[in-house]
Amino acid sequence: MRRQENSISILISTVIPTLVMFIAILPGCQPNSSNSSNAKELRKNLEFLASDSLEGRETGFAGAEKAASFLVEKFTALGLDPAGEDGTYVQQFDFVPHPPIQEHVNDDGKSLGMAVVKKLNSVNVMGMLNKGAEETIILGAHYDHVGWGAQNSFHTGDPQIHNGADDNASGVTALLELIARLKNQELRHNILFICFSGEEKGLYGSNFFCDNPTIDLGKVECMLNMDMVGRLKDSNALAVNGAGTSPVWEEVVDSCNADSLNLVYSDSGVGPSDHTSFYLEDLPVLHFFTGQHEDYHKPSDDADKINFDGILKVVGLIERVTVKLNDYQNMEFTKTKDSESESTPAFNVTLGVIPDYLFDGEGMRIDGVSEEKPAHNAGIIAGDVVVQMGDHVVTDMQTYMEGLSMWEKGDTTTVIVNRDGTRKPFLVNW
Repeated sequence: MRRQENSISILISTVIPTLVMFIAILPGCQPNSSNSSNAKELRKNLEFLASDSLEGRETGFAGAEKAASFLVEKFTALGLDPAGEDGTYVQQFDFVPHPPIQEHVNDDGKSLGMAVVKKLNSVNVMGMLNKGAEETIILGAHYDHVGWGAQNSFHTGDPQIHNGADDNASGVTALLELIARLKNQELRHNILFICFSGEEKGLYGSNFFCDNPTIDLGKVECMLNMDMVGRLKDSNALAVNGAGTSPVWEEVVDSCNADSLNLVYSDSGVGPSDHTSFYLEDLPVLHFFTGQHEDYHKPSDDADKINFDGILKVVGLIERVTVKLNDYQNMEFTKTKDSESESTPAFNVTLGVIPDYLFDGEGMRIDGVSEEKPAHNAGIIAGDVVVQMGDHVVTDMQTYMEGLSMWEKGDTTTVIVNRDGTRKPFLVNW
């Protein structure tokens, strides 16, 4: 397979659509047959991965190394075969830190200034559930996060540990639960479980694996990615991204929806997570995601805000999908229209809000508002639904972004929101 050029500067708001599809359960997909769910173990695993002792699991640093060692122990205890390098559970890779990291250089006690650390090292953790099959399915989740917040943080105060309970301790704990459930299932394919590092820095780990695979990618059916699955809301809305990468995906997932989740399908195989690396290898992919929230990439993304019952619902769906794939061989791959398309408008202003990407109504619903940003200063609050910006009508995420493209910094605009059924105007200073 020819690898395409990988461009990962993806705006999350262009990846997830707003159309919610309420799915009726179809026949042909068995409910959980292993029922090995252990809520106590799930919570224990997540609380460790999201603890201060791991200092945010930043790639290349001690906290990420502790997390990797923990995962190796788990993979060993769960009975997976080593699938990394030289009979181990790890695949090492080097990377150049960006922005550069500096350290003091001394000569006989005299400081000579600062020197740039040229390379750091990290590992992917990998284990195989070997069913003696020709084909393999890959289940993955990234275990790294942003450390003390130096990179990609939305925190504006003094440096603090970003524990990343939802992003992505939730996906890793879901993957561990899936290993426990699937190891005794009758499967017609092997399963390679991978915990990636370097996702937050630019999909480093998954890119490295795809460039240096430890198995034949030509015999991989598909890749299922769990990234931020810990905040399932009362609406039971679950984003399923990458549904357009194979014509069978919606049929498969619909038939396995035993918990009546409200599935939000997105076609594109390109998004800000590790499934993108596999899509660019011409493999069908899915990314499961319970939605954005105001704690994203902040120190407040802690374990006490995780919906553990929700994780188990997501795990149940992925388990059933994995078993259902027994009925599918040589899955057809289809290219999708990348989310970074020409139809996505460029804009120079922002309201400073977190959109509700799973909202299925008319307009753009706000999930969170950043302090001292235009929306906050104007009096707009979480729960408001933007329906108009100036004369421009907002019906969905796309028209919202089109509206943003109409103004420049320093402009003033009237933004109309729907608040509890009432249209309210607010003067926004960009």
